[in-house]
Amino acid sequence: MLDAVYNNPTKLIFGRGASAKIVDEITAKGHKKVLLLAGGGSIKSNGVYSDVTKALTKAGVQWVEVWGVKPNPVLSKVLEAIEAVKQSNCDAVLAIGGGSTADSAKAVAQGVFQEDPWAPYEGTAEITNALPVYIVLTISATGSEMNANSVLTEEVEQKKYHIINDLVRPVASAIDPAVQATLPWRQTGYGAVDAISHIMEGYFSGKGDEVSLAVSEALMREIIKSTDKLQLAESNYEARANLAWAATLALNGISSFGLEGDWATHGIEHGISAMHPQISHGAGLAVAFPAWISYTADANPALYDRWAREVWGQNGVETGVKAMKNKYQLWGMPVSLSQLGLCVADIKPIVENISRHDATLGTVKVLRAPEYEAILKLALE
Repeated sequence: MLDAVYNNPTKLIFGRGASAKIVDEITAKGHKKVLLLAGGGSIKSNGVYSDVTKALTKAGVQWVEVWGVKPNPVLSKVLEAIEAVKQSNCDAVLAIGGGSTADSAKAVAQGVFQEDPWAPYEGTAEITNALPVYIVLTISATGSEMNANSVLTEEVEQKKYHIINDLVRPVASAIDPAVQATLPWRQTGYGAVDAISHIMEGYFSGKGDEVSLAVSEALMREIIKSTDKLQLAESNYEARANLAWAATLALNGISSFGLEGDWATHGIEHGISAMHPQISHGAGLAVAFPAWISYTADANPALYDRWAREVWGQNGVETGVKAMKNKYQLWGMPVSLSQLGLCVADIKPIVENISRHDATLGTVKVLRAPEYEAILKLALE
């Protein structure tokens, strides 16, 4: 196990009715006006918007609204929200929605203090200040509600990059699993794939890290079990709650503690969805990860076979990958580039897109452009 430090100061409010309770955290910090950042409007139909704004009104907290965050969040919307913050003198950012809204809130929070809000994503500017971030989560997937990460797309140049900085870590987040019963099934499925993928990015880099490996295996099994239950009954509260908590644990530093991490698959997926933003992050990962596992399996055969056995109940990595792809297909997820509407002619442009930001990726195996291409070809059909 690597030497490591764990410190996650985000306060998490979890359970029925949690959404409105975020306002208690906002008022406890003395905020007077917040930017309310949201996506396409589902929070109005599921009641979350009403619950939160009623609580804001009762507490005497003003708010300014910016809507339209996309599933692959883009810089142009962040710039719009930053202007709203500056014009209205907001002193905090409140995201209501899924991981894309949370990631956008973090981009806004640091971007208010930047000459170029995109520069930290390029790695050409440091984050030295940020507005406090609060999150009401309505889709469990990315773990952004309890980490310091943000992914953003610069849509003109088709760049999808990330930042990690504790200054954008949420002060508090609220999760009401019952709210997620209204999600379209594909969003539940993509969320499950995303959470499993986050765990695997750390898992396959493990070398004797027994506690973290065992925690990771248990989380992956529970995500699979809960998602299976939800496919049969989407309003199953216990399954919703278990999936939501597991998705948070997948990327809040618990499951990956002491593990080096790999993250090559996320880099490959970012290259896919940067150029094809209609492809959701979860869909891209469902396609890229099985191919990456098959390509890198010889790096640590014992661990890969253990993953197949402990997570999927299979003997050997090949049958483990087959079981994963079969499960994803049963959930209605794509498992090939062709199912995403892409073909062999799309591979080289994607490789070029990845390579201009990441000449190398990965720690399990160090990958470069030829390896990116090989993995994408494995994912083609």
